[in-house]
Amino acid sequence: MRFIIAALLATASFLSPLTVFAESADVEATITDIDTDKLSLSLDDGKNYQAPEEFNFEGLQAGVKVVVFYTEIDGKRVINDLEVVK
Repeated sequence: MRFIIAALLATASFLSPLTVFAESADVEATITDIDTDKLSLSLDDGKNYQAPEEFNFEGLQAGVKVVVFYTEIDGKRVINDLEVVK
């Protein structure tokens, strides 16, 4: 019985990270507009991305190429991480 429980727990812990990857996505695009009041970025892919309150917009401006890692929540693309492409 212990073996069965251990096998089930091992399988669950192995498969649990897969659900995180399924919900997260990324896009490489150029910033077209920044709205610091609404905490949002618009990219040249035609989509808007919502930033969290603690997001630092320093160094970002229209024309900068970025990779945005986001999660879609209630139809909004919420930024998890952002990297500037050089």
